Amino acid sequence: MMPYLHIWRVTLPTFGLMLWFAAVAAALVMDQGFKRARIGAGRTHAEGTGPDAVGMVAVAMVVGIVGAKLWHVLDTPSEFQEMGWRVLWDSAGFAWFGGLLFGITALLLQGHWGKIGGLRTLDLAAPAAAIGYGVGRIGCFLSGDGCYGLPTKLPWGMRFPNGIEPTLVPVHPTPLYEFGAALLIGWWLWWRGGKRHGTGAIVGQYLVLSGVARFLVEFIRRNPKVLWGLSNAQLASAGSAVVGIVLILWAATQPSTGPEEELVIVEEGL
Repeated sequence: MMPYLHIWRVTLPTFGLMLWFAAVAAALVMDQGFKRARIGAGRTHAEGTGPDAVGMVAVAMVVGIVGAKLWHVLDTPSEFQEMGWRVLWDSAGFAWFGGLLFGITALLLQGHWGKIGGLRTLDLAAPAAAIGYGVGRIGCFLSGDGCYGLPTKLPWGMRFPNGIEPTLVPVHPTPLYEFGAALLIGWWLWWRGGKRHGTGAIVGQYLVLSGVARFLVEFIRRNPKVLWGLSNAQLASAGSAVVGIVLILWAATQPSTGPEEELVIVEEGL
């Protein structure tokens, strides 16, 4: 593993570096989604260029990281008791659900302020969120921050002797599992986003698919069980999937639109 890169006299944490790559990947995907939906097309010079996908992702990423750290601190108070306020600056310890909740809130507000619509913004952001999450998991893998799974005898089990939280026993490389699942989810959402759908359908599918993926991988992760034999992350991901199902059902009652109609809707709304 490679928790840090040493370039001349500069030391870079690979987790932070991959977070930056995750933000770039998410920004590129969402920018392409805005272009496909023609968000901001047809505006006059006086009206400006319209909502900026890259800026939206940057804000959501920062807010999401803060939320992931705060949620982790609330989820594991023992670490705060042991480390004090230093835990907020520790390079390890980020909760998926906290990042999701804060990031979604940031996108909702930005979509409202940008006159796109909060739910429509989440639809556009869903493929980017999936891809960004997957790239970020590579940072967990490289740093060996303890996000790996239970011991295994499977041939692809891996040791993390030089990780931030080292282990000499072969374990499930769960960050790689999540990376693969995130890419598949991102591809599916991007494909579905190009078809006709009711507003809210794409983010609903994101919540269901990502929730199910996280729920399943938790069975082979080291996180403690807190209720009904489930971890905190599993309870949160189950809630995420339920919300996603509700959104999908609600979206099915709404008029279906595709990229062609979105241009007219956005121009009228702006």
